[in-house]
Amino acid sequence: MNRHTTLSLLLILTLAGASRAAEVIATSIATNGGSASSTATATGNAVAIANSAATNGGRAIANSNATGLGNGFAVSRANAVADHGLAVSNSTADARGFHGGVALATSDSNAATIGGTAISNSRAEADSRFNALADSRSSALALSRYGVATSDSLARSTGRFGGRATAVSDSVSDTLFGQAHSRVRADSDARSHGTAYSNGLAVSMSGPSRWSDARVSAVSRGAHWGNSRSDAVSVEVRP
Repeated sequence: MNRHTTLSLLLILTLAGASRAAEVIATSIATNGGSASSTATATGNAVAIANSAATNGGRAIANSNATGLGNGFAVSRANAVADHGLAVSNSTADARGFHGGVALATSDSNAATIGGTAISNSRAEADSRFNALADSRSSALALSRYGVATSDSLARSTGRFGGRATAVSDSVSDTLFGQAHSRVRADSDARSHGTAYSNGLAVSMSGPSRWSDARVSAVSRGAHWGNSRSDAVSVEVRP
């Protein structure tokens, strides 16, 4: 085997390894009796980031998981911050692309509290097969000041046989001495060169001793060169 052949093989192996590289970052900071925990896991073409910070007896938990298989690329980010309260942030991104399909999944989860409870869950799932495209983007934000805030977001896209599917989900909860809850589900499915786009947004805000709840579901289906789009928005504010 000559020198040029050897270098070529090494280059091919290096590029193949890079395309399968998984990147993980986990950071925890705790002061003044606080407790912080961060867990990040990544598989395949994926990036997982988890950050947590707690102070004044607060507890912060951040969990991030990303999986990118085949032609799938996933990015997951989870952040939790607690000052004399509890903040839990969970983020999952799962992208699977096979047989010429490309899948993209991005998930962001953020939870922050001062003296209350904030729980945020975000999940993005993308599945593409046979020269299709699936793109999922999910974001969840929970903010609490001496109250309870929960935010739950799911974006799911499925592409088959040249279809193009996109799902976008955004969930926001914010409370001051009250309770705020939000939940979003965005689901798109495109097949046989069809196009499907679903977009969901929920915002829930509450003041002292008030309770608010916003729920959204956006579903889109496209097939045989059809074009489908669904947009759903819910905003509930109780000052």
